[in-house]
Amino acid sequence: MRFFIMFLMVFFCFYSCKKEKSFTVDISGIDGSFNLSRFDVDFYRAKQKDLLKLKAKYPYFFPESMLDSISIAKMKDKDEQELFLETQKIYKDFTDQKIKLSSLFKHIRYYNPKFKPPRVVTILSNVDYESRVIHADSLLLISLDVFLGKEHTFYNDYPKYIKQNNTKEHLIVDVAKVFIEEQLQPKVNRSFISKMIYEGKKMYLLDLYLPEVKDVIKFGTTDDKFNWALSNEEQIWSYFIQKELLFSTDTKLNSRFLETAPFSKFYMKQDDLSPGKIGVWVGWQIVRSFMKHNDVSLQELIKINETDLFSKSKYKPRK
Repeated sequence: MRFFIMFLMVFFCFYSCKKEKSFTVDISGIDGSFNLSRFDVDFYRAKQKDLLKLKAKYPYFFPESMLDSISIAKMKDKDEQELFLETQKIYKDFTDQKIKLSSLFKHIRYYNPKFKPPRVVTILSNVDYESRVIHADSLLLISLDVFLGKEHTFYNDYPKYIKQNNTKEHLIVDVAKVFIEEQLQPKVNRSFISKMIYEGKKMYLLDLYLPEVKDVIKFGTTDDKFNWALSNEEQIWSYFIQKELLFSTDTKLNSRFLETAPFSKFYMKQDDLSPGKIGVWVGWQIVRSFMKHNDVSLQELIKINETDLFSKSKYKPRK
């Protein structure tokens, strides 16, 4: 019996390691270096006399129409200084995030050789959830005050399903999503299955670009809700088929199953146990199945029609 237990432990350890490394590629020879500027530090530690230097270093933050008095008042603002000090408690040392960003850029470059890492600039956005990460031309702006931890008092007024992703672990995921959004062409087919697969492609690119990040973090939900999705995959798929939703073009399905929400809306008693955007999760599993059964490149995956992908995916939900 003891030998059998030890065998099972080794087997599951091997299986877990194998699963975790399934997207691992050799990026050791790829240059992932980039320039980092801490605008948040430079600005909120500056004095009035430093304003000219700041404007020279960060001209894109100081349009000509912006009065110097506004910038000076912002520097001295009590609430903004408190926000800066709280952010510094977590991001004074940015080494860990720099390593993650470099790894991300290497992975993107591995699959897209022409990719050039942007100049990364850290900022504060007064906890603007919609401006977590912005990529503009050669600049990547990261709002650090949106990633202070889900229990931080600054997020007390946020709904739980939003603030659960306001953590250090989710910062790199949000950065990766910005580049992925730029890679995929806008979807044309309006059917529910096509929309699911389109979103599933984005999730698969996260697999490739962030192979060390846990699926639950990439998906952006709690462990309980993610495990619910794993345990109910067959039932979810059966529901979509029985309700004849796959080829429906009803736009209400977007808010029910594809958009960020506290839970998905099956209109059943246990809806609150499910994660939001469950259709995205299903689309992710379909794309993974397709890539498992078809030898295609990333560029071919991006270009393939979602309906064709579905027909070739050999997707079978877990029971």
